Amino acid sequence: MTASDAMLSAEPVTAAILVIGDEILSGRTKDKNIGYIAEYLTNIGIDLREVRVVPDIEDEIVAALNALRAKVSYVFTTGGIGPTHDDITADAVAKAFGVTIDHDPRAIAMLAERFPPDQLNEARLRMARIPAGADLIANSVSKAPGFIIGNVHVMAGVPSIMQAMLDVVAPTLKTGVRMLSETMRAGLKEGDIGTPLAAIAKAHPETSIGSYPFFSDTGPDTNIVVRSRDPERLAEASAAVAAMIATERARLAG
Repeated sequence: MTASDAMLSAEPVTAAILVIGDEILSGRTKDKNIGYIAEYLTNIGIDLREVRVVPDIEDEIVAALNALRAKVSYVFTTGGIGPTHDDITADAVAKAFGVTIDHDPRAIAMLAERFPPDQLNEARLRMARIPAGADLIANSVSKAPGFIIGNVHVMAGVPSIMQAMLDVVAPTLKTGVRMLSETMRAGLKEGDIGTPLAAIAKAHPETSIGSYPFFSDTGPDTNIVVRSRDPERLAEASAAVAAMIATERARLAG
């Protein structure tokens, strides 16, 4: 997983995910793509800013897509590009961009690599319907392509296929400076450190500091995560957090 060939931006590069499908909203299908995409983007220097889940309703897909693509550098959609009647993502994307949609010879050729002519029926050919002006995303798993139009990347909902498509897309993305992070286990309850941690966060505005409570074998505990794109700022804030943890442990041990 690399974006070494992509342009590095001095400004943050942002993204949103639009998950499409009634099966996600009903709970029948458990989404496995959001976390994967989020981690993938973080690792290549792209900040995920928003995730939306919408049903298989064209107007709702169009509205969500138009809202998101105006706010972020890239939008990644998952789901709704299969062969069945409720796979309407491609049509919705075409409508959002105000372009026509039709069977794309390039996409048909990709499908023909997997299916003999007598199996390229009407349903499978739905997966070759691509909005005008879009570039295709190769699919090494099942051959049916995704596509890119504007700043929108339209990918499959099946995790293995989505992951293969994301690998194809990643080298083409503009990326920012990667976010660095340091995680420290406090050995304290979140309520024990809330006040001093807030003071540290205020004193280090160029970092992001979060606390995440959990239960361990010894009882309530807290992980503190410090994040920054500047290694010096990260080190300074992390040192302050470590010192605070030591102080609070000593105080409570009394």
